[in-house]
Amino acid sequence: MVPFVAAAVQLAPVPGPLTPESVEANLDSCVDHVQRCVAATAAELVVLPEAATTGFTPGVDPERLWDLVSEIPGPVSEPIQQVARRLGVHIVFGTYERGPARGTVYNTAAVAGPTGDILGAYRKTHLFCGEDRAGGGWVTPGDEAVVVETDLATLGLIICFDGDYPELSRVEAVLGAEVICRPSALLRSADIWELTNRARAYDNHVFVVAANATGIDPAGVIYFGNSMIVTPIADVVARAASHEGWVSARLDPSTAMASLTPGSSVPQRFDHLADRNLALIERHLDDLRRPARSGFPHAGRP
Repeated sequence: MVPFVAAAVQLAPVPGPLTPESVEANLDSCVDHVQRCVAATAAELVVLPEAATTGFTPGVDPERLWDLVSEIPGPVSEPIQQVARRLGVHIVFGTYERGPARGTVYNTAAVAGPTGDILGAYRKTHLFCGEDRAGGGWVTPGDEAVVVETDLATLGLIICFDGDYPELSRVEAVLGAEVICRPSALLRSADIWELTNRARAYDNHVFVVAANATGIDPAGVIYFGNSMIVTPIADVVARAASHEGWVSARLDPSTAMASLTPGSSVPQRFDHLADRNLALIERHLDDLRRPARSGFPHAGRP
């Protein structure tokens, strides 16, 4: 990893029914925000929210959503690939992705590199309640953790609700991720958002660049922004408010683990990755594979 400036951009999807015209307008907004963000901050990595091309809750069935998006690379990614090439930057963007059969739609985070090529893509593996097509939603889950090697750093990709699950970020960190990018359209609280971003950064001693949606999506759902950038010692070094815009920070590996807490004279001596008790993990692998759920009652669940 080299030192570089990263930015988290938050923007609002076009409200109202999802149409080809609104998808095009969302893409135009993504491109405009990236251009202005890079001009203002000199960011070399820009992270956009989850489902930035449509809004998270599309308000249409999976078949219609399949018609409105595309494969990656494809029309739904081309404008972002073009601006990445024109500006010579890396862009992580959230979009719905057309699968092999009509109605198969993935919630995807893709990385466009400075040449305009798609360097990697991750399909969301932990679907939020109501999102899963099997339960009446519109998304088919992915099944693979993804890290992407770039000239800046090795990027790990997670999407929104994925951040609630420590195992995914841990796997990506073990695979070499130095920066975890988290495109999101979080539907809970700012406290949960901050908690999970800081915990995943601290658990794995990685930077987290988390871009959250704002505004109102096609189904009328409201988002609160609060995008942030977190260091490997869980320090929030940049935080947005609730309006459209961006935050940025310089990510420097040489100082990322210099002190136990920000500004402290006490050096950081432990390493959550290197100090794992692998024998304990190996002993309990079968336990970790077992289906489990909380022992407390859940509203709306049997």
